[in-house]
Amino acid sequence: MLCGCIAPLPVEQTPQSYAAAPALPENAPAATTPRLAQGFAPRPLPGADGATLQALQRSERTAPLRYRVIVVPGSGCAGMGPIADRYFAGLLHAQLLVLHKPGVDPQARTAPADCARDFVQQDRLSTWLAHARAALQFDAAQRKREGAPALPQLLVGISEGAELLPALAPEVPQLAGLVMLASSGLDPQEAGALQAERLGAQTDWKALGQQAQAGRRADSAVLQGRSLGYWRDLWNWPLTLPLVQSPWPLLQVWGGDDALVPAAAYARFAELASVRTVAYCARPMEGADHGLQRRMASGERVDGVQQVWVWTEQWARQPSAGLCAPLHP
Repeated sequence: MLCGCIAPLPVEQTPQSYAAAPALPENAPAATTPRLAQGFAPRPLPGADGATLQALQRSERTAPLRYRVIVVPGSGCAGMGPIADRYFAGLLHAQLLVLHKPGVDPQARTAPADCARDFVQQDRLSTWLAHARAALQFDAAQRKREGAPALPQLLVGISEGAELLPALAPEVPQLAGLVMLASSGLDPQEAGALQAERLGAQTDWKALGQQAQAGRRADSAVLQGRSLGYWRDLWNWPLTLPLVQSPWPLLQVWGGDDALVPAAAYARFAELASVRTVAYCARPMEGADHGLQRRMASGERVDGVQQVWVWTEQWARQPSAGLCAPLHP
């Protein structure tokens, strides 16, 4: 439902949304035996309080190894396993770690509206952050123990996953920059309010906020497809100020036809981020949707995610030029 925004449906009908990812092929079978994407391996990581997060990892596809990418996917309860090979195809010289949300099986294809009730009741930003922070601390310590190369690392947040980036950044050694895909950068409550205004759903959004901030019901109660704990976190979740004050370069990419995050939200963050003392580059993709996919007049689909990896590969070839270096023709 939320990717730091509300979806383009009346609030009471809004399903949860997937991470910003290309859809499965139209002719894909409805039910198949999950197959791990080529080159990817499962990597369980310890979360907080004895929990386990399910991650996927992959080595570089092409020598030489130049950098490492840690990905925090977006909302919903589907994993990135079924699309990982295609989604991350353009990351040629990078090791990759995809850190799934608590309770998500990397191979699951579960539709957003069909997420298990237990998952919905426990799904909230503060819990996700605690588990992800513990997993990244373990990852960093293990790499140090094993003498892994001290590679520059990029921390990538997809849609709702980007809301965790500022808090997770200190846990990533040799962090070279943050990459936000399809995330406005605004505090999610503010981004949601702008989306509600675009949809004429301000009354619904206000009512949702009132219920979220009231203390009469338990956090596990479900409202509009999310737990009240989720809404309570969201209404008080800081994102803009931590991003503006962060000491890491920031690359932000979004689709010009994003139906889940209004253009006004992207424009507002760009205005606020203009005071950053560290590099910030905003790169909208004209005609692309929330998943950075664009359909040409010919019917051909252009995958904007791969363009993002072209930019990170360009940076990796010449890191001194910076994450926001001028683009090559």
